[in-house]
Amino acid sequence: MRALLLLAVLTSSALAQQTTLPLWPNGNPEPSKIVGPEMDPTTDADRIVSGKPVVRVTNISKPTLTVYPPPAGKNNGAAALVLPGGSYIRLAIVVEGTEVCDWLNSLGMTCILVKYRVPEDGHYPENVEDLEDAQQAMRITRAHAAEWHIDPSRIGAIGFSAGAHLAAVLSTHPDFQGKNVPPTTIDARPNFQMILYPGWLNGSDGKVHPSLQPTAEIPPTFLVQAENDYTAHVENSLIYFLALKNAKVPAELHIFTQGGHGFGLRPTDLPISHWPTLAETWLHTIHILGPPGPVGRP
Repeated sequence: MRALLLLAVLTSSALAQQTTLPLWPNGNPEPSKIVGPEMDPTTDADRIVSGKPVVRVTNISKPTLTVYPPPAGKNNGAAALVLPGGSYIRLAIVVEGTEVCDWLNSLGMTCILVKYRVPEDGHYPENVEDLEDAQQAMRITRAHAAEWHIDPSRIGAIGFSAGAHLAAVLSTHPDFQGKNVPPTTIDARPNFQMILYPGWLNGSDGKVHPSLQPTAEIPPTFLVQAENDYTAHVENSLIYFLALKNAKVPAELHIFTQGGHGFGLRPTDLPISHWPTLAETWLHTIHILGPPGPVGRP
């Protein structure tokens, strides 16, 4: 029953001409510890979000990326990796995945939905599988840029919750070299990042986590979080924004009084539901969308 629901929900999104590729066609860099097939762990108690059903996926031992191109004639060359959240235990593959692809496609952007390995024992820096998967997704995307009609200098990373943490890790450590990953010259750093209700960005000392200390090389950043986010806590965005400011990285921060956690793009009566409009304007200001111009810093 859950498999049928998964298929029904995922096929409700704009899936025309989608392409799915394995991140590691010759096998993962590390032996998998995942037992059992992919499944949806969602229960009846947490099936509905903002009045609509959701699907989550766990036991992902064979990570993939799926390309969602914009409608014919609408492609503007910009693209983004989408990294769903789920505490590095599961992935919110609809609310923070396919629905985000629908939105990006409406802007003329190509969406690259990344299904990275979960669950894993911890996350970067204790565990490197998540970063390796994100790096590989970006490198595959840039390697196929011409084929997928993407400008390789306008590819960002958009993450939600744990996926927001992973986007920040990718932006900070694009050159990390895994022990069993073949060296490559393809750049894995995003050209912009959008960080939505992130976790694990702040350290124990009230400052940004040492593994995420920004440098001037971090791309332009857009942050959104609710003050009443009791899952990830708003301090993650506040502390990270201040660290970006100190590193002189262009950043835009939006903190809303209400919104909680895990809202994605689903509309509510709360002002936080308008964040996609703010994000679209920001994408124009950094020249990812709109007339040709310098990408990233002005």
